[in-house]
Amino acid sequence: MSRFVKKPIGVPPRVEVAADVSTLSVKGPLGTLSRTVHPTIAITVASEGVSIAARNNSKLAKALSGTFAAHLKNMMAGVSAPFKKTLILEGVGYRVEQKGKELVFTVGFSHPVALPIPEGITAAVEKNIVRLEGIDKELVGQFAAVVRAVKPPEPYLGKGIRYEGEVIRRKQGKKSV
Repeated sequence: MSRFVKKPIGVPPRVEVAADVSTLSVKGPLGTLSRTVHPTIAITVASEGVSIAARNNSKLAKALSGTFAAHLKNMMAGVSAPFKKTLILEGVGYRVEQKGKELVFTVGFSHPVALPIPEGITAAVEKNIVRLEGIDKELVGQFAAVVRAVKPPEPYLGKGIRYEGEVIRRKQGKKSV
């Protein structure tokens, strides 16, 4: 069993948590998030915090209790302050532009690659930097991974799309004799 679920999880100010048998919802100043709850998990909201417990003693229930505790903490953090990811394009001629609700990448292919921005995420583009922001940590991280997968950084020249702060291990090219 996770250590997170042994004590009640405190609720930050200006955040409201509501739990039903099958739904967990968190409301805050930036919006509302909801998630379906697995039947083996029991969530109770009290004045001292939110308690998460396993309904039975199965291995799945014990594992999911810690998972739902982490989801709840991320949801409470997201409705208070948005999650942010920054991606950087490196390479000669690589560029990105925002056209309405789409990001259009020109990254060395014979065609531009257009990715629709999902609902709940705001994107800002300046030169070769893409900033993604949203209240759902899972959604922001998944969309950032989709953007990075358009052209992952390669180890010889370092060209591609990488996260801010990501270190690309560089390889040495061919040696001439």
